[in-house]
Amino acid sequence: MDQAQIELVRRFNRTVTERVGVLHDHYLGRDRPIGEARLLWEIGEHGTDVRRLRERLGLDSGYVSRLLRSLETAGLVTVEAQHDDRRVRTVRLTAEGRSERGQLDAGSDELAGSLLEPLNSAQRARLVAAMDEVERLLTAATVTLDEVDPGHPDARHCLEAYFAELSERFPTGFDPARSLLPDAGELRPPRGLFLVARLHGEPVGCAGLKLPPDAPAEIKRMWVAPGARRLGLGRRFLAELETRAAAHGRRTLRLDTNKALTPAVGLYRSSGFEEVAAFNDEPYAHHWFEKRVAVTSSPE
Repeated sequence: MDQAQIELVRRFNRTVTERVGVLHDHYLGRDRPIGEARLLWEIGEHGTDVRRLRERLGLDSGYVSRLLRSLETAGLVTVEAQHDDRRVRTVRLTAEGRSERGQLDAGSDELAGSLLEPLNSAQRARLVAAMDEVERLLTAATVTLDEVDPGHPDARHCLEAYFAELSERFPTGFDPARSLLPDAGELRPPRGLFLVARLHGEPVGCAGLKLPPDAPAEIKRMWVAPGARRLGLGRRFLAELETRAAAHGRRTLRLDTNKALTPAVGLYRSSGFEEVAAFNDEPYAHHWFEKRVAVTSSPE
């Protein structure tokens, strides 16, 4: 890791924390620190699952419990166990909590304005564009890729969304029964694997890798949720699957795609895949691609 880059990141962090006032116990002039203020904002108008709130913010359960107790004591939230599962707790804003959240929103708007006001229009545009880029890259860095069973609920969620999107985008619609999609067994070790991307604990993408014993490795079922498509996940999936195929001793990586998926076709070409003759009878495919990969090691 470049030490100069690390020092720049640390300087950026110091400047931001000082400028936005997170070092004070009375964030935005209110009677609470930023941790409690952020929880009020994340709870939202309709409430949320405490476990999901914890995963969303990456906080340990003990710290979240202390913050919620403080907010509950102040009359800003209620925390109740669900009737069908007492282990699941839901937190909701009270009327006073909604009022406090509104005042925090107003204070946040005022703070944002104070950051922009001293700058000229060109500087404001540069700052806002830079902030957008930083936010996008920091979000991308929080995404995890995990190998899961194809039958896992998060995997099923992604696949259902994937099939639904194909049905909308293909002129002829999409029927999974007509496709040469692999069955779940082909995406379980040792015949393959399945990856799920998660952002703040929520599934936002998937990709499978077939590892047949007598044929090249093949990428299947790669999908990224629309809301996560500016995070570089498609390219990250391709790199990860290429690494895993190489680790299994595979020298060739294949995939096929539909002509309606123009961004995907561009992604494959820019990632080093070359178009080849059809290597299967997939009825929904118009393009077939291959890429030579460097074998790094043999599988255990």
